[in-house]
Amino acid sequence: MAEKDPQTQTKTDAEVIEEADRLYEACKPLELYEFLLQHKDSNNEEVLWRLCRAIRDVAQMNSTLAARKKELTYEALEHAKRCLEINEQNYASHKWFAICISEVGDFEGTKKKISNAYVIRDHFQKAIDLNPMDATSRHLMGLWCFTFAEMPWYQRKIAAVIFGSPPTSTYEEALEHFKKGEEISPGFYSKNLLMLGRTYLKVNDKEQARVYLNKLLEYDCKKDEDKRALGEAKQHLKGL
Repeated sequence: MAEKDPQTQTKTDAEVIEEADRLYEACKPLELYEFLLQHKDSNNEEVLWRLCRAIRDVAQMNSTLAARKKELTYEALEHAKRCLEINEQNYASHKWFAICISEVGDFEGTKKKISNAYVIRDHFQKAIDLNPMDATSRHLMGLWCFTFAEMPWYQRKIAAVIFGSPPTSTYEEALEHFKKGEEISPGFYSKNLLMLGRTYLKVNDKEQARVYLNKLLEYDCKKDEDKRALGEAKQHLKGL
């Protein structure tokens, strides 16, 4: 059997990526997932991280049942592992591995989630180092910082047992990452606007919190998670 021409293979990957991006921009998560599933054995990390993203988008849909969401989350992690195996110099490989490890932790309990904290942080940092202009990586690092800044005392005790010196962060650190994401790509993600609002509330800056929460009122909500972010923003605004 003749070997595939590398140029043909590259062109095929490029076409897959182009179609995947078209479906993503059109907000057709189920169609995108089914399309990329046909290419799950690809050896191109650009195809595979897009599959991870598509899987997550389906998992985040309100219509996705809890058991199916769990299946999808573990499925995404396997593809994310392959992304890293194929190319660990691609920022997206690190970003999606960290996202998937974090979301799997939601199904494995607090202790397991905390035990992966440094791994998650380090992969987000690697993604930022490889591509400082990726707004989503900045948002995710901000979310990591926010999570550990507000960690309740009982979880801190678990973290202390696991690490001795548990992960720590501050709301100010979280703010810097969220703000950087917004600076790179204004309005790129509904949840970044929400987290800016929430974090400003944590540091008692109600004026700035109101600015970002109000921006969500004008946000073009295309996904269920956008609508959830909008709903949460409205609740916070009622208290201001």
